Amino acid sequence: MKTLWNKYRYLFFRRTTQVGLLFLYFGANAWGWTALMGNLSSSSLFGIIPLSDPYAALQMLAAGAVLAVDLVVGALIITVFYFVVGGRAFCSWVCPVNLITDAAAFLRRKIKVDDFAKKQPATRNLRYWVLGLSLIISFAMGVTAFEFVSPISMLHRGIIFGMGFGWAAVLIIFNFDLLVLKNGWCGHICPLGGFYSLVGKYSLVRVHHTQENCTLCMKCKVVCPEQQVLYMIGKETMPVLSGECTNCARCIEVCDDDALNFSIRDLIKNNKSGE
Repeated sequence: MKTLWNKYRYLFFRRTTQVGLLFLYFGANAWGWTALMGNLSSSSLFGIIPLSDPYAALQMLAAGAVLAVDLVVGALIITVFYFVVGGRAFCSWVCPVNLITDAAAFLRRKIKVDDFAKKQPATRNLRYWVLGLSLIISFAMGVTAFEFVSPISMLHRGIIFGMGFGWAAVLIIFNFDLLVLKNGWCGHICPLGGFYSLVGKYSLVRVHHTQENCTLCMKCKVVCPEQQVLYMIGKETMPVLSGECTNCARCIEVCDDDALNFSIRDLIKNNKSGE
């Protein structure tokens, strides 16, 4: 049986990372810190290294904007980083909306909302349609379409500069995930999550399943926000290859059989097996 620390260590690290980043952004605005200045769309690390949201850069490009060199460099840095560690690690380790959706998912399990909503009315591919549509609207209207309505940006700006309308976005997403659709926003709609799914499709850091250790308790699928990526549970020893995995590690924490752990993807082996 796992110790309390082993059951929640990754959750602790995730929350520390999320809150820590928000605190650094807040400190830059409130006290002039230079460690991390800006916002999730465009930042500067120590006033030297540019960091830019590649999805926002794509929208700007589609809208006809001429991208500054530092923005392009920043977008490349972030893309390479998430290509290595797993694109949707952004969703579970950085995005502030994850705090809201995780809370809704936890409460949903506790009050057993799933008993009243067995069928989900949406496909997880919807996020890719929203992603494509946002780029089309950006091109047609000459604006960064998703950035205008992004609850991620609203919440992030709200925490740093004052909530305002950000509270409405928080309440809408929380209630939508709690009462309407399990993992509704992050798992079905958010185009940024869809973008990072594509970035992380061939990433190196993966959750790995060892079939010999699995007792089919299915605790991993209960807590996983993208449970379709765990199709191999109890069937085959292999890494989770889907880019939709958020690398949140909750499946690792709840597994008492040590059947799930992080590993570095063996690109050569996987390429050969796919030939």
